[in-house]
Amino acid sequence: MAAPAHHPQTAAERIVGGTIAATWVLWLVGGLYVAGPVIGWVLALLVYGALYLDRKPVGAIPGTIWLWLAAMAAMLVVLWIGHANFALGSGQTIKSSIGWAKGWALVALFPLAGAVLDIRMEVIARAVCRLGMWTLLLLPLFLAAPYLGLPGTLWVSPLKAVGGPGPEYFATILYTIEPGAGTPRWQFFAPWSPAAGMIAVIYIFLAAQERHLAWRLVGMAGFLAIALLSQSRLALVTLALIAPAVWGAARIDRGTTWLLAAPALLFVGLFGFELLAALDQLMSDFSSARADSSRVRAALGRIALDRWENEAFWFGHGVVENGPHLVEYMPIGSHHSWYGLLFVKGLAGALALAIPLAVTLAILFWRARHSGLHRAGLAMVLVLVLYSFGENLEILAYLIWPALIVVGKALASPQQAKN
Repeated sequence: MAAPAHHPQTAAERIVGGTIAATWVLWLVGGLYVAGPVIGWVLALLVYGALYLDRKPVGAIPGTIWLWLAAMAAMLVVLWIGHANFALGSGQTIKSSIGWAKGWALVALFPLAGAVLDIRMEVIARAVCRLGMWTLLLLPLFLAAPYLGLPGTLWVSPLKAVGGPGPEYFATILYTIEPGAGTPRWQFFAPWSPAAGMIAVIYIFLAAQERHLAWRLVGMAGFLAIALLSQSRLALVTLALIAPAVWGAARIDRGTTWLLAAPALLFVGLFGFELLAALDQLMSDFSSARADSSRVRAALGRIALDRWENEAFWFGHGVVENGPHLVEYMPIGSHHSWYGLLFVKGLAGALALAIPLAVTLAILFWRARHSGLHRAGLAMVLVLVLYSFGENLEILAYLIWPALIVVGKALASPQQAKN
């Protein structure tokens, strides 16, 4: 009797499915930040084995994946140039290179694994839905914790000794208190609440690929709860934008789609100025919802741009620096992939992300007509694009890796990329 489609059948599937399903256990022991890079490089070894030991043709790697590999390798070279320009020393260069291996390198390695290895969408979707089920079961604990007097942070794992951006990546946190408002806010297994919103959006779209209706509803409900309780404004906006965008891309070659779009375009033409005014007001309300947060983000961006233009235009400063008291000593360029890249790696680093991201978006937008897998890949890329303006993709690579695997699968040839 054949095993169900969602049962892992290869080493890669067991690694991917098992790790996703074990997310809450890894969160409890503070191991998520360690698990992500380890899985990325283990899958890279499996790719090597498939190509050179199992004689799988190198042609199985799509050209866009080669572009990602070249771009992320360029990130390392740019990093070395920035360190040399500012004479940061060999010790700091080695430390930053290890950081690259745990960050930008993963942004290429996981799509590579998705494109080459046999990791079926059924395995990923069911693992995500199981994680959503456990999320729903744990939800009462998180909601009750601040009102029962439980500590916000249970503990910080000794795994922090391996090195990382900060203790929050290794901490088991039940809730935080919103500054000024004094109300609880939840970040679940992410290092901060907006990042939890990003992970929730990714997993909602992945859970939507589950074929079993009950599991699909459970998975989507679990991560919709995270999106709402994280109180992330960007998560809700992303959900509202991506779903119709993917729907439209999947039907872009149908006449009925253009017939439906015609009245909308006419409406935009007639009321364009009013819509722009309403959009401007919406953006103002969006920023004022957390005025202090928006102020700090804007100041961090201004500082990053000013210092990039005047001090390190081409290759950046090489390392992250903390800002002044005005921005509460937060890292310059944080909360924004592009500002962060310009400050740390200059224009060369920003182009190293922009070029493969734009090419991937264009390819998957066109292929969204072909299958559910391509549409899931497009949704993942759209999440990356939107969140690149609100989060640092490099620092969250250890959490968003399931999305990167799906992107790699969708970038495989149309004949291979079937659900």
